[in-house]
Amino acid sequence: MSTVNSSNTNHLWFLLMGFPGAEDFNNINAWISLPLCSLYLLSILGNCLILFIVKLDNHLREPMYLLLSMLATTDLCLTFATLPSTISVFLFDSRRNHFFACLTQLFVIHMLCAVESSILVAMAFDRYVAICKPLQYVSILHPIISKIGLVALMRCLCLHFAVPFLLKILPYCDKHVLSFAFCYHTDVMKLACAGTTITSTYNLVVVITTYPVDAVFILLSYIMILRNILNRPQQAERLKALNTCVSHLCAVMLFYIPLISLSLASRYGQKDSVLLPVVLGGILLVVPPAINPMIYSIKTKQICSALSKRFWPTKQDN
Repeated sequence: MSTVNSSNTNHLWFLLMGFPGAEDFNNINAWISLPLCSLYLLSILGNCLILFIVKLDNHLREPMYLLLSMLATTDLCLTFATLPSTISVFLFDSRRNHFFACLTQLFVIHMLCAVESSILVAMAFDRYVAICKPLQYVSILHPIISKIGLVALMRCLCLHFAVPFLLKILPYCDKHVLSFAFCYHTDVMKLACAGTTITSTYNLVVVITTYPVDAVFILLSYIMILRNILNRPQQAERLKALNTCVSHLCAVMLFYIPLISLSLASRYGQKDSVLLPVVLGGILLVVPPAINPMIYSIKTKQICSALSKRFWPTKQDN
C-alpha cells in the first residue's frame, strides 16, 4: 500500500461523501439537496437581515444586539465555509477536494465553531448583567463589547492555528475517502498511515479548553440568573426576566446538543456506523445558522418591532 508524505501533498486529493449508502438510491442526493439549499438560503437571508436591522436601527445599539450581530456574522461565515463543498457533493456530484483546500476548510469550520461557543458565553454574561445588575448594564458591557469579540476571535485563532500544520506533516494512505460532505478534523486524521498521537492529543486539548470551559461559564451564569429570579417577589417579574433568556437558551441548545452528540458518536459509536456522525455533523453546521435568526426575530420584541417598522410600516411609524 503506497503512502503520500508531507512533501507530496500538492498532488493529494480527498473524496468527499454525502450520506453513506446514498449512492444505492436513484436521485437521493438531489432530494437531499432541496432541504439543504433551503437551510442555506434561510441562513444567508436570516443572518444578513439581522445584521441589516441592527446596523440601521439606532434603538438596537445595546450590547445584546451587538453580540447578536457577532453571532449572525459567525453563522454567516460558517454557512459560507460549508456551502461550496456540500452543494457540490449533493447537487452536482462533484466530490474531489484538494488537500490544501480541505485543510483550509476544516481550520475555518473548527475555528468558527469555537468562536460561536465563545459568543454564546458572552451572551450568557450579557443576560446575567441585564437581569442581576440592570442599572449597571450599559456601563459594564458597552465599553468592553468590541474587546469581547476581539478576544473571542484571537483565542480561537491561537488555539486552532497549529491544527492544519499538524495534519499536513502526516503521511496518507491510498484511501482518501472522507465521511462528510466537508472536511472535518478527526475524519481527515483517520486517513493517516502513521501514528496520530500528537495531532490527536492537541485536538483533545483544544476541544477540552474550549467547549467544556465555555459550557461551565454558561451554566454558572444561568445558576446566578436563576438565583436572582427566584428571589423576586412577583411572579410576573420572574416570567419577564426568564423570557429575556429564551432566545439565548434556544441558541445554546441548538449548538451544544448536536456538538456533544457528535463528539460522543465519533468517540464511542460503532466504527462501522458512520451515518449518525454524518447526520449530526450536518445538523451542527447547517441548522443553527439557519434557525438562530428565526428564534431571535420571533422571540425578541425589539427585533420584531424593528422588522415591522422597516418592512411593514404603519401610519404612526411614518
